[in-house]
Amino acid sequence: MVWYKPELSPDSVKALSEKYGCDLITASILLRRGINSGEKIRYYLEDDPRYLRNPYDLPGMEDAVERILAAKEEGEKILVFGDRDVDGITGTALVTDFLRQNGFDVSWRLPMGDEPYGLSVEAVEEFARAYGTLIITVDCGISNVAEITQAAELGVGVVVTDHHNPPENLPPAYALVNPKLPGPYVFPHLSGCAVAGKLVSALRFALRSGVYGQSICFLNARPSNDAMIIEAAKLRNLALIDTLSETVVPGMVRIVETRLPEFLGGQQILCWDLPVQRKLLSQTFGTGVEIQMLDMAEEIGKVIPQTAGKSLLRLREISRIGKYNDRGIGELDVLVNLFVSFVQKKEGFFDEEEALDLQFAALGTIADIMPLEDENRLIVRGGLDSLRRKPRRGLAELLTRLELDPRRLTAGEISWRFTPVINSAGRMGLSEKAVALLLEEKTEERERLAGEVAAMNEKRKRMVEELCFRAEPAAAKSLDTYSGKFTVFAGEGILPGLTGLIAGRMASRFKVPSLVISVTGDTAKGSIRSVREYNLSFLREQCDDLFIHHGGHDFAAGFTIKTENMDAFFQRLRTISGHMELKPEEEERCVIDAEIPLSYLSMVTGNSKVQDKKDLFLIQLADRFEPYGEKNKPLLFLSRGFKITDITLMGKEELRHVKLTLDTGKLKWPAIYWNASGKVRVDFDLGDVVDVVYRVTRNWFNGTETPQMIIEDLRRT
Repeated sequence: MVWYKPELSPDSVKALSEKYGCDLITASILLRRGINSGEKIRYYLEDDPRYLRNPYDLPGMEDAVERILAAKEEGEKILVFGDRDVDGITGTALVTDFLRQNGFDVSWRLPMGDEPYGLSVEAVEEFARAYGTLIITVDCGISNVAEITQAAELGVGVVVTDHHNPPENLPPAYALVNPKLPGPYVFPHLSGCAVAGKLVSALRFALRSGVYGQSICFLNARPSNDAMIIEAAKLRNLALIDTLSETVVPGMVRIVETRLPEFLGGQQILCWDLPVQRKLLSQTFGTGVEIQMLDMAEEIGKVIPQTAGKSLLRLREISRIGKYNDRGIGELDVLVNLFVSFVQKKEGFFDEEEALDLQFAALGTIADIMPLEDENRLIVRGGLDSLRRKPRRGLAELLTRLELDPRRLTAGEISWRFTPVINSAGRMGLSEKAVALLLEEKTEERERLAGEVAAMNEKRKRMVEELCFRAEPAAAKSLDTYSGKFTVFAGEGILPGLTGLIAGRMASRFKVPSLVISVTGDTAKGSIRSVREYNLSFLREQCDDLFIHHGGHDFAAGFTIKTENMDAFFQRLRTISGHMELKPEEEERCVIDAEIPLSYLSMVTGNSKVQDKKDLFLIQLADRFEPYGEKNKPLLFLSRGFKITDITLMGKEELRHVKLTLDTGKLKWPAIYWNASGKVRVDFDLGDVVDVVYRVTRNWFNGTETPQMIIEDLRRT
């Protein structure tokens, strides 16, 4: 195994540390991971929900909110239609629960049994017959052109919330809310549940805020050499929609000769320090010009006391948000940020309701393997914090059934031990059980449903093992057919909900994109999982004419096809696979985030003593970079000169693993080395001095928390 630590310039590490107020080791890790801009860094150093992006920046959001509010006013029936996986299940529960709590006439539905992914014509027609008039899709809909066209013909409006790749031809929905559509929303990698959460957040703002739907203007004048710079910005629903900057030489230009009248006309105009602004504008345009403005300073000072009596220039210097803006921020930016924070604080946003919403959004983000960067980090961190404090109903009962302590949950544990259980309901064709669990108000009924969902998961695991046993030889044989670059396993008796899991296993086993198809009667359903950075969009586009439905992401996709078209599909797949370009498999290597001196392994934060092991610097450092997952692997450290003082073999049926005690000179660290029993007395032995590449984590035993290492590799010195 190759050990690799990217080299850094000490000056660049020091500069980043000073600019963002973090220690040198944190700065070096950020740089090694390519996190070198304020826009990226803030999501690693900050937890404040104010850094979540504004839901009204999402395309179609205001139209969606207006349509849903109109449905309430007219007493319309609403159907929330979601997907059958964790992302869709949690998103469906989130939107349905919010609408119920706020007096909407709402029901929900997911694909049942063998129904295909996405909105179906049958669901649309059934809802129309029940006099329903509005469907909200969750984690689906962006590809349902025919179904949404049919809905429109039946007088049923559709609001789509989705995160899958949009097709070339978009459905004729009333509103399309998707971060992958063009617009000011700059982060495209939200989960379906997170997009649904943005809709709920936008609805909550509309129902609660006194500034919903208002266009508010901000004006600030400031001298610059012999000129005056006059800047203006326009917000709607706290989202920036337009800006203007005019540089004017005082006395040389009339205000009507600038763009200001058109920009400011008919708007409520806010400023900071009204007397100063009036004076500057009079100097510029003469005393005969008076712009009606309201002074924000005093009112904001009451709600945010640290701003009282300070100029915008001074507030810019101490702005926490501003330090992450790589372009720098001006006084107008400070003005706008202050107003947004003022409204959020005064009207009680980011309260317990928002925190509970983040629990579902965090589960959807983790389960759908969304990259843990940008605001996804805040969504998952906030959701986990809320989950640890008080799990939502349904989640609490399922955690109890699985004997999982919410106080100890990490993103990794949720990925391996919790979300697969929720997913099992959909995979077994009973996704409605999971949604019912999350929405049920009676405790005893939730406990019963939690038991059923947990039992389905156990059955699912047994079936997957049996199917993988069948799939592996068939997939291996198919490699020759598909130029050694693709595997296929197809047949009857494969539960459609399990095809994605089996495809993922085959892709991992053979290191090539893999397809698993479930054949039932005259139709078949397939799931493809990719590896080595092969984008599945091209494959789907080349076979689009053969599919009944298809959709998904760049590296995980699904489709439905008539069995009569399968031979043509396989023939086309043989041609496509012959031209596939897969990224070469790399030699296994450890990419080291930081080299840690032994003395740092006993260093603590604050004034704690070394016995307070939960306060160890290295544990706190690892916590700062949580949550770990897609696009954010656990930190990997290198330390040199440990002495091995104890070796114990571990394992239930076979002693395959090793527990070590590593002595730093001041503190002894327990360490686990998985599948390394064969290396004892070969690569290392008791009393050896070794260099170690490792991760740090917490071990819980009998209610006691102990820091420990997970060893990736070690070498004798």
